[in-house]
Amino acid sequence: MASTTIEVQNEAEVALKLACEHLLSLQDEAGWWQGELQTNVTMDAEDMLLREFLGVRTAAGTERSAAWIRSQQRADGTWTNFFGGPGDLSTTIEAYWALRLAGDPQEAEHMRIAAEWIRANGGVARARVFTHLWLALFGLWSWDRVPALPPEVILLPSWVPLNVYDFACWARQTIVALSLVKAHRPARRLPFELSELDAGGADARAERPRALRVFDSLTRFYERHPIRPLQRLAIARAERWIVRRQETDGSWGGIQPPWVYSLIALNLSGYKLDHPVMRRGLEGLDRFMVEDRDDSRGVGAPAGASRRLEACQSPVWDTALSLIALSDAGLPGDHPALVRAADWLLGEEARVRGDWAVARPKLAPGGWAFEFHNVNYPDVDDTAEVVLALRRVRGTPALDGAVERAARWLQGMQSANGGWGAFDAENTRALVRELPFLDFGEVIDEPSADVSAHSLEMLAALGMLDTPAAQRGVAWLIGQQEPGGSWFGRWGVNHVYGTGAEAIERGIGWLIATQRADGGWDEPQYTGTGFPSDYYINYHLYRLAFPMMALGRCRV
Repeated sequence: MASTTIEVQNEAEVALKLACEHLLSLQDEAGWWQGELQTNVTMDAEDMLLREFLGVRTAAGTERSAAWIRSQQRADGTWTNFFGGPGDLSTTIEAYWALRLAGDPQEAEHMRIAAEWIRANGGVARARVFTHLWLALFGLWSWDRVPALPPEVILLPSWVPLNVYDFACWARQTIVALSLVKAHRPARRLPFELSELDAGGADARAERPRALRVFDSLTRFYERHPIRPLQRLAIARAERWIVRRQETDGSWGGIQPPWVYSLIALNLSGYKLDHPVMRRGLEGLDRFMVEDRDDSRGVGAPAGASRRLEACQSPVWDTALSLIALSDAGLPGDHPALVRAADWLLGEEARVRGDWAVARPKLAPGGWAFEFHNVNYPDVDDTAEVVLALRRVRGTPALDGAVERAARWLQGMQSANGGWGAFDAENTRALVRELPFLDFGEVIDEPSADVSAHSLEMLAALGMLDTPAAQRGVAWLIGQQEPGGSWFGRWGVNHVYGTGAEAIERGIGWLIATQRADGGWDEPQYTGTGFPSDYYINYHLYRLAFPMMALGRCRV
């Protein structure tokens, strides 16, 4: 064996030991890991606007959020949606607006160049529908220019096209809440306007296909002339639907969009701020705040105090990946850290029937969600990864039963074509993508190669690769291979492909050379996907867990 190869192996062992110690130091006493889930300043701008709308915005909180937003502005005046990405019009409008709310004068240089860029790129008229909706909430945009979304959609049975269960769970919870908001058409005025962002011209609605414009016109006509008893019934049912889906941490689905719109919808429906539902919701948002001082996490935050809002939190996913990484690093299955992690994961099993049961009414529950408290929306991807992690652990009595339930649930969530989506089965009706209201990214949860591959990996680990479900899944996955030989990563910014041993050695060398003194690695790039082309995520534990898996699995 060449001496250089031996040196690389020795250095790799040192790097792996450092990384292992670093990851162990990050484990919570309860057993879980959670890295920050970093997205973009839209979250922070909309948090400020939400608090302004509800009348709970404070000067101190505003200044810390504004400090973070200012620190993320680029030299051309814009804000982007991911590291190194282009300026995004809607994100820049909302960030600029939030800074106006914080008291930044429009004459200030950073505000002036932002406004110039916004006007040069079409102004507020060219923003996305959701930005128009926020503007309408404060009387800065006409509700008549927001696409129609009547609350009566909640009354459609699940077999009728465009019913709420045709939408992916993240979009479903959002549109039900927004249908209530639009029915109320509020306008809570601000002491300033945003006329400096107006570039004139029509909004993007004029460019939509004629059939969609006709559909939008018809639904708008109904919004102006509703059947009142039907509308009242729909509003009452939508309100109950929303309240029933609040999680114990105060969130809706553990994610920002349905959370903020549900709070607004319920407030407009008469829920006071001291109502338990509202109180839990606002307190939960505070727990999603990352308080920073002097950029303590190295993400480009400013000097002094700042804060940013996580759009979601990923403890189940992070814990499963961390457990696997530590096992790959050589920790035995009865190591206390792995046992604590497994015990915590077992306690997070979702044992209730959520929205997934609409498409699978006879399927018994079993599986895991992404977040701390999200029993209504377990997902296939987390379930597969948790099972793979639990199989690395010894000495946990409840493990076998949970794995058996997960295996049954995951097989039952397979779609008819053989693939697996993330949260729902058969969520493939592409018609909903064409609705004028929905321009914020992917709105259906069709089967994807990465989720299906994880499902097959889990079934193979359980010795179930010869089952009909696995065979259908393999056939579907083979059919999804890209012309270049890779598979598309729906939930990650990557294509999955194989590399040769020469590349492995170079990769190990690079990991060794770039490791930090504390055992971790830097990675500013956004490698997670919320909605392809629209919304990306920087998972802060990916930069540690995946290098550890690579180093551990490549040991000789």
